[in-house]
Amino acid sequence: MKRRHFLEKFVLSSAGIVLMKPSFAIQNPSSARKSRLVILHTNDTHSNIDPFPENHSKYPGMGGIAKRYAIIKKIKAKEPNVLLLDSGDIFQGTPYFNTFNGVLEMKCMSRLGYDASTMGNHDFDIGMDGFLKAKQHADFPFLCANYDFSNTILKNETQTFKIFKKGSIKIGVFGIGVELSGLVTKEAYGDTIYHDPIEVANQTAAKLKKEKCDLVICLSHLGFEYRDNEKVSDKKLAKNSKHIDIILGGHTHTFLEKPVIEKNKVKQNVLINQVGWAGIQLGRIDIDLHTVKIGSENLIVF
Repeated sequence: MKRRHFLEKFVLSSAGIVLMKPSFAIQNPSSARKSRLVILHTNDTHSNIDPFPENHSKYPGMGGIAKRYAIIKKIKAKEPNVLLLDSGDIFQGTPYFNTFNGVLEMKCMSRLGYDASTMGNHDFDIGMDGFLKAKQHADFPFLCANYDFSNTILKNETQTFKIFKKGSIKIGVFGIGVELSGLVTKEAYGDTIYHDPIEVANQTAAKLKKEKCDLVICLSHLGFEYRDNEKVSDKKLAKNSKHIDIILGGHTHTFLEKPVIEKNKVKQNVLINQVGWAGIQLGRIDIDLHTVKIGSENLIVF
């Protein structure tokens, strides 16, 4: 069954996302394992290296890099095809950032095995020179499709997209960032040129479709939704997209109990998920091309 066909069929349920059962049976168990993909994702971790204290009024003992590492390691031990992604705002929020200027965050993410991230507005907080210094400690790419860094020191330091091959699944991943003007000082983002996120997202997704990607994922730092309908959000992007299958969001620190489904401009489903902030949750989306199912679970990091 073609990717576009099975994605059209999924609907939300209390257990996650369930797809209509295919008319064929799996003949080769090893082939079935190759068709399974687990997407793990975070957003707005904001330099939270340690868990919240046990006496915290809202998040007692939750979060922390070490606990997230243990969960990821356990999942990777069971699942052969795992993609670990982040939707930006890695920096700012604890003394670790003030002390180490983002280096510790990059080293931790590299140790956890992140495959890619996009940039959030707070990742400009120590300027592009500060980000560049910290980035030297990251062994994963930063994907930024609608930020043009051609006239800055970040030229050639980010990618528009990256294609991953996990088992038999080809996944195209790209990043889309929020407008920096008004959120970030001009000095911090310099001559970065901001392009319309919906237009660029559709252009990039179309390229990935031509590359025959089975799945197209957007790492978004636009925000889940706004009262101002003119402001671009994940929901607005989904409704105006064509080739995007999954949007993994950030910026608004939205804790979703389960992914939200929106119809795109050709009436196909787009899955949107966001897992709050501070590393309190780890998003998990399971995709199986053989059984034509998608499951999801936002894991609390205890």
